[in-house]
Amino acid sequence: MTDIKLEHINFSVDNNQILKDITTNFHSGKITALIGPSGAGKTTLLKLINGLRSPDSGNIYIGEKEIQSFDLIKLKQQIGMALQSAPMIQGTVYDNLNLPRSIFGDTLDKQKAMELLDQVNLETTELSTDVKSLSGGQRQRLSIARTLFNQPEVLLLDEITSSLDPRSVKEVEALIRKICDQFGVTIIWITHDVEQAKRITDYYCMLKDGQFVVSGYSSELETTEHPILKAFLKGEIE
Repeated sequence: MTDIKLEHINFSVDNNQILKDITTNFHSGKITALIGPSGAGKTTLLKLINGLRSPDSGNIYIGEKEIQSFDLIKLKQQIGMALQSAPMIQGTVYDNLNLPRSIFGDTLDKQKAMELLDQVNLETTELSTDVKSLSGGQRQRLSIARTLFNQPEVLLLDEITSSLDPRSVKEVEALIRKICDQFGVTIIWITHDVEQAKRITDYYCMLKDGQFVVSGYSSELETTEHPILKAFLKGEIE
């Protein structure tokens, strides 16, 4: 299990400060909801944790190791990321599962591919299926299966259920909960669905205007008296 620690993180783009002195911890082997209004800096924060961007100042620790000390390939293996769009390449389910290996001129064993599908509750017979024929929920589960190939210790999720139908949302939520509980993966989940945060996550962390506001147990969201968080939950802050 791997915890994530942020210390005094600042990040700017074209003199526009996106993140301001962010200091917080994400708990090892738990699901943390990253919540807050649009433009708060949530996606940017995930990109910093994933090594896609570098902070202007401050430190990010993955476990006990500072992120800048990681070899980039090893960092990508340790940290998986799934997006709302669930991007796919043209081809079959197998082609998409094989993508991480094909980049390095290798090939994914078909048995391993079937094991990955089984982990995300997709039929192993769908290996030869064209991804164009998959539903939104199936595409998202395939995207998650692809991230599981490297057995990541950290999984970053950016609004992965926001465009799915209610049944698919429940299926993906159950899958993420299983991944966390079964493999001890540390998960950070950006969601605008506060009810989802209450339902499926263990902790929450709120950002607003690029600043850390408050964090705590997701079970306490219902009864919070924090004025900014309370206003956000009521829809008074967008």
